[in-house]
Amino acid sequence: MAAVAGRTYPAVRFDIESDRVSAFARAVGADPADGVPPTFAAVYSLGVTAPQLFADEDAAVDFGRLLHAEQEFEWRRHPQVGETIVSRARVASDTNRRGMRLVSFETETTDQKGSPVCRSRALFVIRS
Repeated sequence: MAAVAGRTYPAVRFDIESDRVSAFARAVGADPADGVPPTFAAVYSLGVTAPQLFADEDAAVDFGRLLHAEQEFEWRRHPQVGETIVSRARVASDTNRRGMRLVSFETETTDQKGSPVCRSRALFVIRS
């Protein structure tokens, strides 16, 4: 398996749909009337881009050995219901230490004009 550090993936467009936001808000105990919950970034940022990494044969991610170890988000602003946003992902690093593979995965989310919305960072640990 070759390391995939530096690999980028195609942009993914995502529509912030009212029904989906409302269902998510209720699931996390938020009021849907308050708009898009900050944690919805797990859906529109990481949720739409991580499958690209997991489907990448060169990345060879074994789900049976995968641990989602860290997750963080930085927001410039929160998206609005009805807005279409675009997320682009890259593998920031792919290293091995003590029988563990550490894959740092970053996603930049913008609006359709290219203005920043959110940045996501995840660390995936894959046991050897």
